[in-house]
Amino acid sequence: MDFESITLQNGIRVIHKRNTSPVSHCCIMINAGTRDEHSNEQGIAHFIEHVIFKGTKKRKAYHIMSRLEDVGGELNAYTTKEETVIHATFLNEDYPRAVELISDITFRSTFPDKEVQKEKEVVIDEINSYKDSPSELIFDEYEELVYQGHPFGQNILGTKKHIKSFTKKNILDFIARCYNTDQMVFCSIGNIPFSRVKKIAEKNLGWVTPNLRTQPRERFALYIPQSKTVKKSTFQSHCIVGNIAYDLQTPKRIGMHLLNNLLGGPGLNSRLNMSLREKYGYAYNIESMYQPYSDTGLFTIYFGTDKDNLEKSLAIIHKELNLLRDKKLGTLQLHKAKRQFMGQLAIAAESNESLMLSVAKSYLVYNTADSLQEVYAQIENVSANDLIDISNEIFEPSNLSYLIYK
Repeated sequence: MDFESITLQNGIRVIHKRNTSPVSHCCIMINAGTRDEHSNEQGIAHFIEHVIFKGTKKRKAYHIMSRLEDVGGELNAYTTKEETVIHATFLNEDYPRAVELISDITFRSTFPDKEVQKEKEVVIDEINSYKDSPSELIFDEYEELVYQGHPFGQNILGTKKHIKSFTKKNILDFIARCYNTDQMVFCSIGNIPFSRVKKIAEKNLGWVTPNLRTQPRERFALYIPQSKTVKKSTFQSHCIVGNIAYDLQTPKRIGMHLLNNLLGGPGLNSRLNMSLREKYGYAYNIESMYQPYSDTGLFTIYFGTDKDNLEKSLAIIHKELNLLRDKKLGTLQLHKAKRQFMGQLAIAAESNESLMLSVAKSYLVYNTADSLQEVYAQIENVSANDLIDISNEIFEPSNLSYLIYK
């Protein structure tokens, strides 16, 4: 994939791909997210992602926001169950400026008390806004249902009670424990030689004191299928049905991705879209998702429908799942499914920002990144029998969990 890499003495990995675009992208991806929070820290990983922009030893919040925007660039961040990511887009000539800024906010944030208190209200407002959207809220409540008792089940945004309780000490304790230098990847794409990238990385990241991870994460071990119905004052019923699935280390994840794409991926010709929406008109939005994590994974089907069509919609979904469990794909069907999936991956890789984030994640997990051709080869190796086996493992009716807003 033409990415070059080095590992700094403190353990931070530096990955770069040179291209010919006038625009560059870079990010620092930290292997720390919601699953790393203690019970009294719910939402702190996401909260830190907010407050690192609020002041450093040499910049106030306004200067952080203006540093790249003054030259037409963009600076942003996001938090997942397992990662915190700070990323930027800018003109090639501003590469040193962007790397220095990301280093400054990641490692020199001061978390001014006034700004921390102000940002608590912002995040609480974000939580309130989220609760107004049942089609989004249901995903977090489903994970809470499936992963109950484990940090994976905690909402990324946290709770109002926890947000209000956070202190600067809580923030610094989480960073000291979870922002480990051997669990960080700096990744960039731009028309800049790797020799220069190394010098800039050494200057802005090499000074960071090594902080290696010594404690393993709490693994999710016990899955018990659940079913829950919640009364909501909504015009539609919302439903998620799914199961625990393969983690990032399991070879079957490739077949699971292919199967998910065939069943309810972004294509309008997915099986669920063709049946539930096109044939019967029961749902405007029907989709399936497969999210692998480092030591577990989750497969879900989400749809919203008129309350009178809820049971009929579920019956159709079960029919499609059983068809994949019982009937092997024909040669032409399998070929078309693979071609569609490979085409989507190729188009996604055309976005340099998306490619950068994907490669950073790959290095974080595997310390390498496959080329598109290598990914294609893995997809081509998936057989119709593999998909039958995966379907019978993941779509087994007795192992499915349900959450319904009715």
